Amino acid sequence: MTIKAYSIEGNGTFAQDVPAFAAAIKGAGADIVLAPGVSRAKRSMPAAAMRAGVAIDTNVVAVQAEGEKLTVQRWAYRQRILTTFTRAARPWVILVDPSLFGEICAQLGVTPEAMPSGAAVETRTTMNGVVAAGKGGESTIKPDSPLLFVAGAGWTKKQADGAAHRDEAAATITGFLAKSGASLGSSKSLVDMPEAAAAFSFMSHMNQVGQTGSTPRHAKGLATCCHGEEPHVVGWRFVNERRAVNLDANCGWAQGKTDVLYVADAFAVMKKVNELL
Repeated sequence: MTIKAYSIEGNGTFAQDVPAFAAAIKGAGADIVLAPGVSRAKRSMPAAAMRAGVAIDTNVVAVQAEGEKLTVQRWAYRQRILTTFTRAARPWVILVDPSLFGEICAQLGVTPEAMPSGAAVETRTTMNGVVAAGKGGESTIKPDSPLLFVAGAGWTKKQADGAAHRDEAAATITGFLAKSGASLGSSKSLVDMPEAAAAFSFMSHMNQVGQTGSTPRHAKGLATCCHGEEPHVVGWRFVNERRAVNLDANCGWAQGKTDVLYVADAFAVMKKVNELL
């Protein structure tokens, strides 16, 4: 079994990369072709594999070779099931997690080579000029931020004075995001709440974290006004340090699902945090 590995760096267009990647796959003369699953590869490599007539799998996290048999592992069902499988088809293109690419290549004893770049491709598209885009709202989703701030439906509930303060809640949250540079997450109950849509216009289902949302990988996470039950915290399993603010000392966060639980009013806590920032 012959294994070939290609490193893919820099930028490239789909029109240039697809024929170049397909030619590299055909010209490799290998049974297995490995490449890191960077955005450039994920965009063009599947089409290149189809053009070359070979099998392809993406998001692979482990590769094990035993003689002529190769098995791979990848997550399924929102990263709750780790599957192990193999394919009889050859050549077989495998895109592995970029952070594990070097380790897997070393384990298999192969040295990555630079992927050949594509030649210029003529298209029917011509550029007549560049128009500056208008300024839009600041993005609240920041995957590179070290902190994830998650807001729950408790921000919309009636407070101690018997009234809901949604505008104040929105100002407190956006103020913290602006000062801390945190990425914003939300519970499903909050983004599904019609009456909160006007005040929380900066939030959408794209911010949803949890069982039916995303599974972010920030270094730290702070949950406020979330009850901390399983639908909330399942999306937090890759967050290293978890903290939560909730008035209920018996909420789900207190059941071993967070490193630190502050039993306090999130309005008061975040107001003080914003003052300190």
